[in-house]
Amino acid sequence: MATGKLEGKVALVTGAGSGIGRASAELFAKEGAKVAVVDVDAEPARETAATIEQAGGEAIAIATDVSDNAAVEAMAAAAIERFGRVDVLMSNAGILDDFEPAAETSDETWNRVLGVNLYGMFFTARALIPQMLEHGGGAIVNVASTAGLNGGNGGAAYTTSKHGVIGFTRQLCFDYARKGIRCNVICPGAVESGMTKEIFASESAEVMKAVNSAPIGRWAQPEELATAALFLASDDASFVNGAVYVVDGGFDSK
Repeated sequence: MATGKLEGKVALVTGAGSGIGRASAELFAKEGAKVAVVDVDAEPARETAATIEQAGGEAIAIATDVSDNAAVEAMAAAAIERFGRVDVLMSNAGILDDFEPAAETSDETWNRVLGVNLYGMFFTARALIPQMLEHGGGAIVNVASTAGLNGGNGGAAYTTSKHGVIGFTRQLCFDYARKGIRCNVICPGAVESGMTKEIFASESAEVMKAVNSAPIGRWAQPEELATAALFLASDDASFVNGAVYVVDGGFDSK
């Protein structure tokens, strides 16, 4: 049951065409937020926005490659032009590498993975924080991974990028906590989504099942991560700042 936790707020969610991003965008809208739905692919973004509007919410779809700073600035401008401000930023856009060790990682893979997973998060925060400050603050929820907590859960590029997300979030907390912006990070474990289904269809399926197993005995559903994001974005988490919120079914406790 919706309780209006984001009533009157404007949220921008990257990577919102599928998975965690889509589930979060839809939940934010259900809880009263107007939502800027951002994805590198235009059609999935439009589908998420259409679902929100069909349910009675308000949304705009913006196709954006977050690794492109100019595109991110245009995205931020479009969202602000439509809604006047952004109160909640959820940086969720991310890509995987091929689970390659450092010596086998190409420049192209390294640059692309860090470009989306880390640089994109920086570009997006930099574009939106000034207007958050103008409007009295806001909440930032960045999505990392259990690969950001230790080695072994991804390739060199992916693991490095997710460690960087945690460090970046903690620095945002330090810089803006007294200026009204709360910044927290979610570390999902294995989540059932289109991206992970593709991995499990590969030759390394059995290996990945073992790597991503959790004591709870199953993978997470995107909606379960969305509820965590909602908590961190809402006033329920008014004293939660700089937290690394692990949602992994106990995987990291093994």
